[in-house]
Amino acid sequence: MTRPANSKLNKLNKACSLVLEGNQVKVRLIAERIETRVLVHIDWLRFTCQVRNAPMPPVDVLFPPPVQSTLERPLSEHEEQYGTYEAQRFARFMHKLQQVPDEDFAPSAQAAELALRVVDALGDGFNVASEVRKGHDFYKSRWSIERNGEEVGWVGFGASGDGPRQQAQKRTLHVNLYGTACTFAKPSWRFEMADLVDEVNGVITRCDLALDFFDGITGGMQRIQADYESGLMDSGGKRLKCNMVGDWMNGKGRSFYIGSKEVGKQTNIYEKGHQLFGDKDASGWMRAELRLGNKARVLDVDMLRRPADFFAEASPWHAALLREADEQIELNPASLACNGRLAAETIEAEVTRNKRWVRDVAGPSLALMFTLMDGEEFAAIVEGASLPGRLRRFSRDEISRVYQRATKRVFKGADAGHVIA
Repeated sequence: MTRPANSKLNKLNKACSLVLEGNQVKVRLIAERIETRVLVHIDWLRFTCQVRNAPMPPVDVLFPPPVQSTLERPLSEHEEQYGTYEAQRFARFMHKLQQVPDEDFAPSAQAAELALRVVDALGDGFNVASEVRKGHDFYKSRWSIERNGEEVGWVGFGASGDGPRQQAQKRTLHVNLYGTACTFAKPSWRFEMADLVDEVNGVITRCDLALDFFDGITGGMQRIQADYESGLMDSGGKRLKCNMVGDWMNGKGRSFYIGSKEVGKQTNIYEKGHQLFGDKDASGWMRAELRLGNKARVLDVDMLRRPADFFAEASPWHAALLREADEQIELNPASLACNGRLAAETIEAEVTRNKRWVRDVAGPSLALMFTLMDGEEFAAIVEGASLPGRLRRFSRDEISRVYQRATKRVFKGADAGHVIA
């Protein structure tokens, strides 16, 4: 049965999902700061390269040798017959590639190789989908880059039309990495991606540089508005365009835009905590996000290597904001304690969500089973059962450490909303 979109249970699940995803993002951003000692985070990246400059798949990829059983890695009987999981997955991938029409095979194979190179730069947990999908942004097709089964980027190839502009686009490949890919990539991904862009003579078409204030910017959104009105955000002696979005009367979900997408330089200062955690957010988390495009400027590849420098160079106001963040935020090993606390609260938020589902959805069925089935029948169902899907990325020890706290939240009426102070 499909539940109404506005049902209380769906609203509850949505709220809990926001808490979990927001906590995960915060954990990753703090971990990246500690590892790289850089305050500015790359939050979106797009680049284009000519097909002639894109990497070609090596022969052993197009024609992989059979996997042999060895003493170090003996194959099971199933693997002997059908191949390893990796081999089966790669076979599906190549089967889809071989179904591409001849005229598109070369750019498709190069796009697939480029996608694999991008995934390698992003790190563990990312993969290229095993099938070609319909393209975006006037590209005919795309290879999706995924994390946990969700698309977090893509590599487009081919043209969706026969016009001169589409035919010119047909000679290019385009990489689009969403914010999720940038957030959950390994700390060194920026440098490896910059090297890849240089290798293929790529042109960056969009790059978002984000500066986070997890406890808020001093003075809040009112200070941002005052900075604009007093001329601190002026550029070249001119007052930039601005746009105020959100509920400014009640102070929720506010964004303050300065600059313009049309000239490829826009900054959005917004309440990131509200975006991730919803109306009950109490974190004060704010973000200043500089969005750069190549419409009226050339985007230097080095902004991937030195994002803070390019953020500061945007204007004196951006430089002053970065200095303010540098004074407020200490990047030292003591921050690891905060990172560990956030990780624990992320697990607790997920366990709480699971317990709420049991209480609100599965509870009546479990009660009936417990009442009418004998102990052995009930035990046969639960013994050996795997963890619920969203809890499988945590160990049983990690879950057990927060399980009782989650029980108190759910069954003693405590609010399991935003668990981060």
